[in-house]
Amino acid sequence: MIRTDSQVLECRRLTAEWKEPLLAFLSALEEANETEFFHPHPFDHEAVEQIIRQARRDLYYVLTDAGEVLGYGMLRGWDEGFAIPSLGIAIHPKARGGGLGKLLMCFLQGAARWSGCKAIRLRVKRDNMRALKLYQDMGYVFQSEEDQYLVGFLDLDQGSSH
Repeated sequence: MIRTDSQVLECRRLTAEWKEPLLAFLSALEEANETEFFHPHPFDHEAVEQIIRQARRDLYYVLTDAGEVLGYGMLRGWDEGFAIPSLGIAIHPKARGGGLGKLLMCFLQGAARWSGCKAIRLRVKRDNMRALKLYQDMGYVFQSEEDQYLVGFLDLDQGSSH
């Protein structure tokens, strides 16, 4: 996706203002049959509304341009009492290949550091080679498996240069 009418690329906290654009983004993921790789919660109005109303320490962000959601990222688990949050991201199918995944990952890692976090956890399906390569390039070390998923960690105390 090459945009010539781009206004401002921003990482924005998920608020009610971004509910409908996020739902359109999630619908695009469903239409592209990508929910096998990214489905952290139901993709409906109620689930998104609940996140907006109830997230306390967990962080949910949208990567936007000109009112459109190009990416969705989260650090969650703090609200459930975990010391290490789990990271999840997705990039719009039409916006891939331009570095937005890496940009969103760097932003979330910075947000985690800013929150005093020492590490980040993520899970990725073994056969999601594109995401697995990105995560390895970003410094994640995969230490275990859960079902069809690899579990990786990034040590934020290492001062990663990514």
